[in-house]
Amino acid sequence: MSAPAARARRGAEGGRISRPLNTVIALLILAVMLFPLYWMLNASLLPSTDLVKSSPTWIPVHGTFQGYRNALSSQGGHLLVSLGVSAGTVALTLLIAVPAAFGLGRLRAPGGRTLTFAFLIAQMIPGVVMANSFYTAANKLHLLNSPLALVLADSTLCVPFAALILTTAMRGVPAELSEAAVLDGASRIRTLWSVILPVCRNAVVTASLFSFLFAWADFLFAVTLTTQDDRAPVTVGIYRFIGAHLSDWNSVMATGIIASLPAAVLLVVAQRYVAAGVTSGAVKD
Repeated sequence: MSAPAARARRGAEGGRISRPLNTVIALLILAVMLFPLYWMLNASLLPSTDLVKSSPTWIPVHGTFQGYRNALSSQGGHLLVSLGVSAGTVALTLLIAVPAAFGLGRLRAPGGRTLTFAFLIAQMIPGVVMANSFYTAANKLHLLNSPLALVLADSTLCVPFAALILTTAMRGVPAELSEAAVLDGASRIRTLWSVILPVCRNAVVTASLFSFLFAWADFLFAVTLTTQDDRAPVTVGIYRFIGAHLSDWNSVMATGIIASLPAAVLLVVAQRYVAAGVTSGAVKD
């Protein structure tokens, strides 16, 4: 057997051995990463008395849903507030970011590079600095404890991110599609709505998902702009719930599980769109 053939054979045998090893290593890493989630789910089903034992139960054979009942009764209103704020943030973000990206990516608007640089700078401003400014503005406009204040605050960080993603995606759309729509008599708005956005669907879904997740997980703006418990989103609700129920750990863990479900479901459903959306426009023919 020649030397190249021998090396190729050893390489193939090494590949067959390394693949199972890589799978085992990946499973171990995944188990370590998911262990906190498992423990939170396990603790949410155990009675509070079992959680303070020196050797807690690893499998909740005699589990209880009392913690989930307590969590829903106390956090249901906060969940609705978070859903409203997150949906409003997505709507406002797309309403601003889509036309901005169309102007930057397709119309080559004057000052486009300066505006893109401004979007990047906006991502670098510390949130605590913006939170203090938002509190002053919301107080003067009488918007404290209002979902509108949270929508506006969250959108200030979501709009630049979404505009950058959509701009890159729109630049990757073939110019022939827009030219054909113009020749058929379509206006710029009709071209954007009927031609550009369907092609950039993955990027739109990605921008919407990240905007929703940011608004859903926001704590800094929420705790700054809400002083009434019944107007607070779920992140602030969990924070205050833990302080008031420090001995009721199954309810605390159940609240964390419930608050994680919407984000987890959205990530699973939109996974393939996000994988394509974050790389759209990165490779050109």
